[in-house]
Amino acid sequence: MKKNNQITDSVLDLIGETPMVKLQKITTDMKGSFFAKLEGFNPGHSTKDRIALHIVEEAERQGKLKPGDTIIETTSGNTGFSVAMVSIIKGYDCILAVSSKSSSDKIDMLKSMGAKVYVCPANVSADDPRSYYQVAKRLHEEIKGSVYINQYFNSLNVDAHYQTTGPEIWEQMNGQITHLVACSGTGGTISGTAKYLKEKNPKIKIIGVDAYGSVLKKYHETKEFDADEIYPYRIEGLGKNLIPTATDFEVIDRFVKVTDEESAHTARRISREEAIFVGYTCGAAWQAVTQLNDEGYFKPTDKVVVIFPDHGSRYMSKIYSDSWMEEQGFFDSKNAISEKTIQYLK
Repeated sequence: MKKNNQITDSVLDLIGETPMVKLQKITTDMKGSFFAKLEGFNPGHSTKDRIALHIVEEAERQGKLKPGDTIIETTSGNTGFSVAMVSIIKGYDCILAVSSKSSSDKIDMLKSMGAKVYVCPANVSADDPRSYYQVAKRLHEEIKGSVYINQYFNSLNVDAHYQTTGPEIWEQMNGQITHLVACSGTGGTISGTAKYLKEKNPKIKIIGVDAYGSVLKKYHETKEFDADEIYPYRIEGLGKNLIPTATDFEVIDRFVKVTDEESAHTARRISREEAIFVGYTCGAAWQAVTQLNDEGYFKPTDKVVVIFPDHGSRYMSKIYSDSWMEEQGFFDSKNAISEKTIQYLK
């Protein structure tokens, strides 16, 4: 285990070994005990630090990357930041194809980290030449000496979490875990973590969180890709309009779908009540937990770990902006804008 009081050689040495916190206030009247794995404590503020470092170092070991080469990736923002961070320390150029759904905060952060950013339309099919998948693929073909991370179809995405996130959770919980709840986008986090935990105890239930507008839940249940399931939604880094090979559907017991609006309000509630400044997908993860609780899914003896994948600072122009929330129609009588808490004195 790393010691927090040691001096490290770079920020990359701070990746992983993120804290686990028992949730106290938002769990009132809920059955079971609930614990949050705070991936926002990684130096790049998300769980994607783990895969960026693991995939890049594996490419180095295989001789695919040399100083001055270029790393290319598709991203909704978090993976891009992590790849840019790793690229800076290791001396590579970084090019990112980003979904236009990504918050302006994320895009500005990518630029500030020296990455070249291509913003691609979000609401096009995966095989459209304008999609961020196809743009990244084209750039990789055009740029000599480039490596394409390709997180959606890279088994190292899963392996990174099998080697780190799973063992950390098992150790932090002393093996006392009954459920894992995690959002599924590329599927690397949930698949790698679940694989490790299921090897330790096959009885652990794995719950994937999906978005309305995504194909993952139905594919898990039917093994059929249904394009009619696809429509635009706002949550970043959750759900997909294709089936990533990095998702191991066999280790996932069930999926829960959540809405954009409820996930946004739930993220704000976590920040307000638990003092953990969480991102949009963290709100989605906890929203799934509350829906399961409402249907009587959990027992008082259950110990549930929920992965909170990133940090709220990535969403200041979105879910933490009252004007953005109002523009989306997310404020109603139940969730009205509270009285102004900022007073300007003259």
